[in-house]
Amino acid sequence: MTSPQAEGVVEHCENCSRETTHRVSIEIRTENERANTSAFSREPYRVSTCVTCGERISQRMNDA
Repeated sequence: MTSPQAEGVVEHCENCSRETTHRVSIEIRTENERANTSAFSREPYRVSTCVTCGERISQRMNDA
C-alpha cells in the first residue's frame, strides 16, 4: 500500500500488472456458519478492489 488518492489507495494490481487505484475496506466475516460457535468465529478481512479492472482481493488480517 502506498499513497492515498481521492478515490482510494494506489497498490499493485496483479491483473493489470501495474500500480492502480484501489478501494479498500474492512469486512467482518463469519468463517464457520454451521458451528454452534459461529458467533465467535468472526474475523476481519482487508478487501481491496481495483478501480481499473474490478479485481477483488481479500486477506484475513489477523493471520500470524
